Amino acid sequence: MATPAAEASGKRDELADSLSELLTNVSLTVRGELQGTNNQLALLEKMNDRIAQEYSNYGDVSAGLRVFVEQLNEKNQGFDECISQIDAIDQLVVEFEAVVSMLDKHVALLEKKVVSAYHISSTQ
Repeated sequence: MATPAAEASGKRDELADSLSELLTNVSLTVRGELQGTNNQLALLEKMNDRIAQEYSNYGDVSAGLRVFVEQLNEKNQGFDECISQIDAIDQLVVEFEAVVSMLDKHVALLEKKVVSAYHISSTQ
């Protein structure tokens, strides 16, 4: 039979082994959870980098669009000047048409007078 000291020593060794195994398992569990958290943080960092790059690209596109809009505004101002000139030419054409109409009426009146004078001179 085992002595009480041997039994106590065996129980202590068994308790120490159980406690060591428990601490090892807790340590592995905590390490696994920390590794999972680290993986999530690494993924989040990659996602943030990707989003930052995406928004950086949008900034570049936005800057390009701003320059394009400025160029369009400059061209539009050039068109406004042309439109003003076209309106002025249109007004001159309207006035010219009025003068031509008056001349046409005057020529028609002169033609009638010439025809009338020709008829009068040929009947005499």
